[in-house]
Amino acid sequence: MQNSSSRLLDKAIDQFASLPGVGRKTALKFVLHLLKKNTEEVTAFVRSIDELKKNIRECKQCHNIADGELCEICSDERRDKSLLCVVENIKDILSIEATSQYNGLYHVLGGIISPMDGVGPADLNIPTLIERVEKEPVREIIFALSATIEGDTTGYYIFKKLKNKESLMISTIAKGISIGNDLEYTDELTLGRSIVNRVKFSFNE
Repeated sequence: MQNSSSRLLDKAIDQFASLPGVGRKTALKFVLHLLKKNTEEVTAFVRSIDELKKNIRECKQCHNIADGELCEICSDERRDKSLLCVVENIKDILSIEATSQYNGLYHVLGGIISPMDGVGPADLNIPTLIERVEKEPVREIIFALSATIEGDTTGYYIFKKLKNKESLMISTIAKGISIGNDLEYTDELTLGRSIVNRVKFSFNE
């Protein structure tokens, strides 16, 4: 796609095209759409992004995104605090929440163990997970990790750290998710059923 006759237009297109999955043609559509908006709407759009960057933080409890010290899920008294769903990233929380089949809390690892990518246990939020299990009234941990070797390895590593806690049940989402799939690409119905029909964790299954 060639540059336009406007340097300002090209600069805006470059910014949108820098987003993952956005090509220059789609970026052009975004920019032209914004140009049709009135000044107040564009100002509100820009302000929301600016405030997001300046004020968003990490939940001190589960590592989800938050406006304050705790995210809205952790601070919701209606959530079942005895259930703790362990996920790889924030996008997985959004996927699970969309199913409306889970009402517990979460813990975001920030990735999964992957030696090929140079990611080890020390790079993940595993120590804070262990600490939560020790301090909070958690009766069940649910692994909702990618159905990959890396996901299974991560689950097994955490399982070994917690297996001596007799009162703790450790489960994993059912295998309705295809091997090799990430949670974010699984449809809501399949993911919801996988959570409801979760099974006891076993590294050899």
